[in-house]
Amino acid sequence: MLSELVVADLGVIDRVTLELPSGMIALTGETGAGKTLLVDAINLLMGGRADPGFVRPGAAEATVDGRFVLDDEEFVVTRVIPVEGRSRGYINGRPATASALSDLGERLVDLHGQHSHQSLLGVPAQRAALDQFGRVDLSELEAARQRVAEIEAALAELGGDERTRARELDLLSYQVRELDDAAIENENEDGELAEREELLANAVEHQEASGLILDDLVGDDGIRDRVALALGRIEGRPPYASEATRLRDLLAELDDLGDSVRGVSEGIDPDPTALEAVQTRRHLLRQLCRKYGDDLGEVMAEHRRLADRLAELEEHDVRAEQLDAERATAAAVLAKAAASVKAARRAAAPDLAAAIEAWLVDLAMPKAKIGIEVDGEDGAEVVFTLAANPGSALQPLSKVASGGELARTMLALRSVLSEAPPVLVFDEVDAGIGGEAGHAVGAALAALGDRHQVLVVTHLPQVAACADSHLIVRKRQGDTDTVSEIMLLDKKTRVTELARMLSGNPDSKSARSHAKELLASGAGPS
Repeated sequence: MLSELVVADLGVIDRVTLELPSGMIALTGETGAGKTLLVDAINLLMGGRADPGFVRPGAAEATVDGRFVLDDEEFVVTRVIPVEGRSRGYINGRPATASALSDLGERLVDLHGQHSHQSLLGVPAQRAALDQFGRVDLSELEAARQRVAEIEAALAELGGDERTRARELDLLSYQVRELDDAAIENENEDGELAEREELLANAVEHQEASGLILDDLVGDDGIRDRVALALGRIEGRPPYASEATRLRDLLAELDDLGDSVRGVSEGIDPDPTALEAVQTRRHLLRQLCRKYGDDLGEVMAEHRRLADRLAELEEHDVRAEQLDAERATAAAVLAKAAASVKAARRAAAPDLAAAIEAWLVDLAMPKAKIGIEVDGEDGAEVVFTLAANPGSALQPLSKVASGGELARTMLALRSVLSEAPPVLVFDEVDAGIGGEAGHAVGAALAALGDRHQVLVVTHLPQVAACADSHLIVRKRQGDTDTVSEIMLLDKKTRVTELARMLSGNPDSKSARSHAKELLASGAGPS
């Protein structure tokens, strides 16, 4: 519902803050007092056209703020209309385009009357209304469409047209062959090759170092000889028995170390051919990393992906034939589901039209005719038509000229349907009617008020008396300006306003008595 509305400097409204109740709310006032400005304000929040002419003379800009509650979620919508420059919109304090306001507005409010924001005028909403009334099951149609879309996507992913597929095949064949030839099986290969390259590149230096080390360790007058000389000097001397053992162990360790250095040296082969092969391999690996991944692990993964894609394209004809067959089957299922939905929509259309016509009889349109055209393969092209008077041609609702006739038709449709936005606004709904028809319109609006918040701009006391709450717009004229004010009426002031609407004289005893009778017989509180 619309729980709060704040309007500043809009037309003849200086500043108004309204806390709006639930149910049906009547909005009345003398002609020119500014009743429709409140509807204009709501329309602006819904993304309606912002005209600088809306701005109150002397003000720099007009602002409208609305606080809406939908399924326990709160939305604060703001519209600012400057005298100069573009209007601005905000949703929960964040800038929003008029289109975004309109999208949100379709969930929150429906305006019926002279304003363009009427969701039921569009084909999608009229189709949804017919489906809701006829309880049309769309699940099989939606599933069939999804299946066809999946198959189409699979065919597109398979390789596109023949030329595109041929180009991709050539590229993939080259890439996979290049990676096959590289035969990368170890993601750590480059690190291992780096160690091998270092060994081969410095082989001569390594061997020279080995010779020097051996001379130092086990050569003539090397470390081993000096340790052996030291051992000979303490061998057999009891005080040095422990030290002699350690020297013998050291000699053995030196002999082993010498053998180890000698073995390493003998394993080093200063082979330029082997070095060139390692360097060539590392260069190739670096090139592949530049093309296919940041490291060899990624290159190997890309190799697998490209090979899979190549195999898929090479098997294209087989797979394409299979998908074509699946598409033909899915298309047949889709056609059957579409025909079933179309038949259901066409079957429901006359019943919905009759239900709307039945309501229109009570809404002072007894001769009105409703048509519902259903066309398209699945009946998706749904158009509601109206002939308000005998002899008139059926016309789409979007082209009906009379705001009052359109509003009453929408009221009838809303009365038939159970689902609608939480806030419904009716302007001109009682245009050209009175008496018992006014009572019928008021009762219908009050019934809608049980399920929605319904704001009704009305000049009929019969309609106003049916409301749960009553707002009045009054015009106050000063020496230099005119200002409208809006207030919620209590029981006493409500009788006074209804008396004014009935006779033009709020103090008339007979009018006040009639006003009390209306309240007693209406849907609103007496």
